[in-house]
Parts: sequence; structure tokens; C-alpha cells
Amino acid sequence: MNGGDEVGASRELPQPLDWRFSQVFGERSAGEEVQEAGVSSAVDIISAIEFDKSGDHLATGDRGGRVVLFERTDSKDTSGARRDLEETDYPLRHPEFRYKTEFQSHEPEFDYLKSLEIEEKINKIRWSQTANGALFLLSTNDKTIKFWKVQDKKIKKICDINTDSSRTLGNGSVASSSNSNSTNTCLPNGGLPDKVNNSLSNDFSSPPGGIPLLRLPVVTTSHETSPVARCRRVYTHAHDYHINSISNNSDGETFISADDLRINLWNLEISNQSFNIVDVKPANMEDLTEVITSAEFHPTQCNTLAYSSSKGSIRLIDLRQSALCDSHSKLFEDTETPSSRSFFTEIIASISDIKFAKEGRYILSRDYMTLKLWDINMDSGPVSTLQVHEYLRPKLCDLYENDSIFDKFECCLSGDGLRVATGSYSNLFRVFGVSPGSTETTTLEASKNPMRRQVTTPSRPSRSLSSITRAVRRGAAESPGADGNVNSFDHTNKLLHLAWHPTENSIACAAANSLYMYYA
Repeated sequence: MNGGDEVGASRELPQPLDWRFSQVFGERSAGEEVQEAGVSSAVDIISAIEFDKSGDHLATGDRGGRVVLFERTDSKDTSGARRDLEETDYPLRHPEFRYKTEFQSHEPEFDYLKSLEIEEKINKIRWSQTANGALFLLSTNDKTIKFWKVQDKKIKKICDINTDSSRTLGNGSVASSSNSNSTNTCLPNGGLPDKVNNSLSNDFSSPPGGIPLLRLPVVTTSHETSPVARCRRVYTHAHDYHINSISNNSDGETFISADDLRINLWNLEISNQSFNIVDVKPANMEDLTEVITSAEFHPTQCNTLAYSSSKGSIRLIDLRQSALCDSHSKLFEDTETPSSRSFFTEIIASISDIKFAKEGRYILSRDYMTLKLWDINMDSGPVSTLQVHEYLRPKLCDLYENDSIFDKFECCLSGDGLRVATGSYSNLFRVFGVSPGSTETTTLEASKNPMRRQVTTPSRPSRSLSSITRAVRRGAAESPGADGNVNSFDHTNKLLHLAWHPTENSIACAAANSLYMYYA
């Protein structure tokens, strides 16, 4: 009986999460907008987000080639007694991050052989394994990958001048007594108090018949630390097309980089050589029918990786089969009926992002209209299809005209694999429950009041699934859209990048140059 009760309990659906605003970094003040050219070229617009495996650090990259690091503080600075009191008042621990450091990862370049400008924009960031208290991460723009080490260095200060009034000068004269009264004041960066400076300048004038006393600075190491970023490796000249993905291997020694037509395998310690493991470039480029859009290593099996294509398919490959993986071990694709095909079918089928679940059993993919969850043991079709943009189907022609149909939205999964999330227009993002039988669907706005766009039915509490989102989940074409009005969505404010904390229900997402964080 007990065993049956446990089985029954394990089948209970998790309760919908109640999301709350946590923090924001870089929020624009009222009336301050990113200028028109601004939407596409402002250097501080965030272009990549990534938590490390512990969840204690978060990295963002922007269009100006800069990487900004944040570190978690609430788990370190709160004493046990204080934490107990806080948990009594607030059952949910409030995740808090603070700015740690930033560094310029990439600079704009010019390829003289191809007469091509190379943007400094950070396309992807991936954390590597930590060692000796130092943080390691990979960052890439369109052509160049860099391996960075960030380590806290102790600050050294000049504290005093080694003056001694008892010592005499060369002719038997006694040093000025003003020196003996000087205080042992420590100033960083070599600064000295005015009093010491004055006495120093006076005593360096030679007394009659004597020579000045030699003074040396005393350097001490303080308890303060400052993070310093140093580039350890630069991996370049390996891609003819723009790099869209990098992914670390679970072996801790290798990683892959992918562009439109090739995937290369690198060793972290070797920057001048890579191995081409996937090549989909046809002999005649006129025969090209699809390109690689995203690639990722399996989280635990170092020989397995997956990559997606512009045709909406995902290929699983095994590096043990051959050096050049021309053939795949499994193919995942969702076939459509011919009657439903249109001019936009192939465009909206293109997969913009894939993510393995924590244990590697499932793959989450994002195309323009949907999120799909795939079981790697079942290649007949996705186990779940979640409608994200179904309300935009009548407006595909307009979206094609303004190029919004080519926007590349990212996706992410919770650490327990029970929920998935992705971004949308009007700075909205959506969270879905993917447990069997779950109907959890939440639409949030990247603002300090994330629930203000929620439209709920009067008979249900605020956490429950709204009538609008239920219709979207069923794929109803008449759904009025995530914000309640299909004509009011703002295609210029798009939430493309977001990341889920690896162990907690916490999401970080980017709205233009602002980083918003939420917890549940």
C-alpha cells in the first residue's frame, strides 16, 4: 500500500509557479529610449546570457563585445540566524546577484581578404570548469572564439616611507624631526598624505655638507581583492561562415563550434588546430537546401552531440562512429501534412535554438512558432508541442516584410526538467509545464511588475492558466495573443535571450540593454 501511495504521489502534477520580480541591472530611466538606429546597433544591448553550473555566477555578453559577470551574494552574506528569520517571514529565498567585473572580449575587425567587417558582438557564452578558485569561460563573435580566465587578485598598497629619525645623514647631521611625526597612513595606488609629501620634498634638499637620506616605499598586500580577466587562448581562422554555437564537452577538455555549414571540434589547450566533424556543404552551392542553426554536446555523454537545421530537423551524432560524421545516428523531425504547407512553412520551421535537459534524455527546440520537447529514444515525433506565436499566424506576411520572421529566440529548461521557457515580442516571455498532463502556462513581461500582462479568468486564482494562454496552448488560431490584443504586440521589443538557473526556479532574461531576474 505504501508503495502504491508513493507511486500515486509521484504522479501528482506540480503546482504552477508564482513568479516574482527579483532584480534588474541596466534598466533605462523613464523617457530614455534606445534610438532608432539604436534597436539594431546600440553597443550595450545584451546578446548572450549564461549561468554557470553552480548557478553562483551569471555572464552576459553585448553587441559591443563586452562580457559582464555577476556573482550571487544572498547565499554567502546571510548568517544562519538571520536566514532563519528571513525564511520565517519569506518562505522563498530571494536570489540576489551583484556586479562582479567586466572586460572587453572582442573588438571590431576587418577581413581584408574578403573585404568583410567582423562585428564585435558576442554571439554565445559558455562556462567551463572552474579550477583553483578561478572562473573560465568561452565567448565568441562571428569568427573568433576566446577562452578567458577570471581570478581574484589581492590589491597591493604603498603604506609608508621607511623614515627613521634616529638615523643620521652622511655628515653626522640628524634627519629632520618632522619625519618622526609622520603617520603610517596607507593609500592605494602609491598615494601619500600631504604631510608626508611636504616632508619628503623638504628633506630631499641636501643639508650643508651632507647628503639626503634614501627613502624606499613599503608595499603591503591588503585583504581586498579585485577580479582580473585574462585571455588564455584565441581560436580563430576555422570558420568561413558566422559562428552560431559553441558548446563544452562533459570531458572538460574539448568543445565544439558551429557555423552554417560546419561543426569543428577543439581541444581547449590547442588553439591553432581543430577537427572538422560535420560538413554539410554540397559540392555545388546551388544544391544547398539547409544550414546548421544550433549545436550542443550531450551533458553527460562525451561522444554524443546534437545539431539542428533550418528545415526543422535535429540530428543526433555519435563521435565513435567515424571521424567525419556525415551520417547521423538519429533524426528527429516533425512532418507536416502537405495541405498545411505555405510560402512561410520552411521559414517558420527553422530551429533557432536547442537545449539538452539536465540528464540528456530530452531535447528542447525552439522554432518561430513553437517549443517542442523531444525524447531521444523516440524519433517518431516530439512528445510535446507548445504554441508560442500561434496568434501571429495571420500576420506572417507583415512579419516577413519587416524581417521579424527571422528573429532567433532562445529557449531554456528548469534544472528538474519539469518546465521550459522562451521569449516573445513586447518583451514577454512564457513558461510552460511539460509534465505529462500539465496545463501550466504563464506569460510574464520583462519589467518590475512581471504579471501585469496576465489575463486570467474570474473563476480561477491568479496562478491558474488564463483563457487566452489555454487557447494558445491548444493551438487555436483565434487566440488574441499573449498580451490580449493581436494588434498591440511590439515587434521591435523582443526578448530573445534568457537562461534558467541550474538548480532553482530563477530566470534571467534580457530586454534590450536591461537584465531582469525573476524567482518562484
